[in-house]
Amino acid sequence: MNFENRAALQVPEFDTLFWLDRRHPWCVVVPVINEGERIKSLLSRMEALKIPDIADIIIVDGGSTDGSLELDLLKKYGVRGLIVKTGQGKLSAQLRCAYAFALDYGYKGIISIDGNDKDDPEAIPRFIEALNNGVDFVQASRFIKGGVAENTPASRNFAIRYIHAPLLSFASGFKWTDTTQGFRAYSSKMLSDPDIGIFRDVFSSYELLAYLSYRAPKLGYRCLELATIRRYPRGEVPTKISAFKGNLSVLKILFCACLGLYNP
Repeated sequence: MNFENRAALQVPEFDTLFWLDRRHPWCVVVPVINEGERIKSLLSRMEALKIPDIADIIIVDGGSTDGSLELDLLKKYGVRGLIVKTGQGKLSAQLRCAYAFALDYGYKGIISIDGNDKDDPEAIPRFIEALNNGVDFVQASRFIKGGVAENTPASRNFAIRYIHAPLLSFASGFKWTDTTQGFRAYSSKMLSDPDIGIFRDVFSSYELLAYLSYRAPKLGYRCLELATIRRYPRGEVPTKISAFKGNLSVLKILFCACLGLYNP
């Protein structure tokens, strides 16, 4: 174990289905659940970009039942490991599993990218460069110069640009433009900081994303947004957030984060 008080951390139970050991200082964590052809497309794109030559790809599955994570296929695409969350919780629980796994194996930094193939992985080398230059939190943004937002649903575009990002910017003291994106990078130093304390069961669904955008700048960590490409497929919105109940939950999480209610 490579970080302090490991036994005291709240990490959901998970199984390691395969692990080929650490090869690079950086890893790309891909949370998935029943992503079907989308995860295959993302992995194919990362292979074409030679991402496995610069970072280890680790998939964290939330309990897929669609047969999309066939082991031989994953290895063909250069995936180094597959872990499956067996404990309670949704996205934040998945990420806690993967981040604990990565910290245990001594990675210097972690890039997260959703497995639904909306984000263009061509930005991953720039994320790694930023981490290598001492940035602690790199956030993808489709809304800054050079970014691309394609087919973003109008309601989501409005909520991010005029509610979510402005509130987190005001509360954190850092100018954010695209705060709901899961395409991010973190230094291991930041993720293992007990004053941030990500390994707590309060982070179960989408809390961790909003919380880190609030907490990291408040503690003086170096933050940066990088322009990225995010494309929604026409006629389909691949998301696990339901239209009414899910969005209401996201707003509740936003207010709790901005009020410091998730702080240790």
